[in-house]
Amino acid sequence: MKKDILSLTKEELAKEVSPAFRAKQIYQWIYQKYVFEFHKMSNLPKSLRDALANKYDILTMQIVRKEQSRDGSIKYLFACSDGYTVETVLLPMKDAVYDEDGKIVKEAKYTICVSSQVGCKIGCAFCLTAKGGFKRNLKAGEIVEQVLQIKNDNDIAHNRRVNIVYMGMGEPLDNIDNVTKAIKILNDLDGLAIGARRQTISTSGLSHQIEKLGKMNLGVLLAISLHAVDDQLREKLMPINKAYNIESVINAVRNFPIDQRKKVMFEYLVMKDINDDRQSAKKLVKLLNGIKAKVNLIYFNPYPGSPFQRPEDESMERFKSYLNDHGITCTIRQSKGLDISAACGQLKEKTAHDVS
Repeated sequence: MKKDILSLTKEELAKEVSPAFRAKQIYQWIYQKYVFEFHKMSNLPKSLRDALANKYDILTMQIVRKEQSRDGSIKYLFACSDGYTVETVLLPMKDAVYDEDGKIVKEAKYTICVSSQVGCKIGCAFCLTAKGGFKRNLKAGEIVEQVLQIKNDNDIAHNRRVNIVYMGMGEPLDNIDNVTKAIKILNDLDGLAIGARRQTISTSGLSHQIEKLGKMNLGVLLAISLHAVDDQLREKLMPINKAYNIESVINAVRNFPIDQRKKVMFEYLVMKDINDDRQSAKKLVKLLNGIKAKVNLIYFNPYPGSPFQRPEDESMERFKSYLNDHGITCTIRQSKGLDISAACGQLKEKTAHDVS
């Protein structure tokens, strides 16, 4: 069985090839020129190309389905080599700006939302991914490959920086070793050179893993999926709260190393008549006192069979205004892909239904 070359850091690859400088060349072929066949790597000796082809696979995942929204976002369904599927999303954040001659003045900006697990163990009540149960962790190479294939599929040059958010299927900190390795591979200057500060890990609040990540001091940004302001409601929405209550999460965040220019993001999924009232906003202000925090309000994306509803625009605006008026930066994330399978796990479910 062949090894997965995308799971290797450049330093690990340098120990596998001789002379070691060939690792840099291979990295550049794969990550900068998007060449995924060893025999096309023309500055490598033929003997090395043959040896690499016999020992390694470059791509191990296939794009089996994709849906494009009117807003430009594209949701991908990737099939892994064992047949399991995961979702990844390309989100256009800002359009390119052109001058009167049609030349690009400012490049378009993109965010790629990647998955870290097949399924998820956390079991959040509002999450479609949780319904399918947990299958396995993704390897570092499978996480990296989502970014690589999407950049290639959309003709986004290697030196065009994108933002990465580990907010797709799975709990990233439940797969911390592979996720942090992927961060380092994506960060390599001879590869895609995506800086750590362009990479955000979103977690449901595994306190001990937040502390472990902080000690690694990778420079990544942190996003906390909070969604409730008291333990009673959060336990109903997120069973993980029984093991890691709000206090333990907030304490771990207070100790997390954050760049002075950055803030910790708190994701707050708003559900109609569940957590969208003024009292919740008031408690949230108190909870985040003293933390360099930014709150991102997210509309709940309904899916068939969900007991929760999308909140009213007015309640979202009131919640946002209350936080801003009390010194906490708060934004409303504009939902993308509402005309396609917007909720995480929805495209996977739809495809499984179509095939069955």
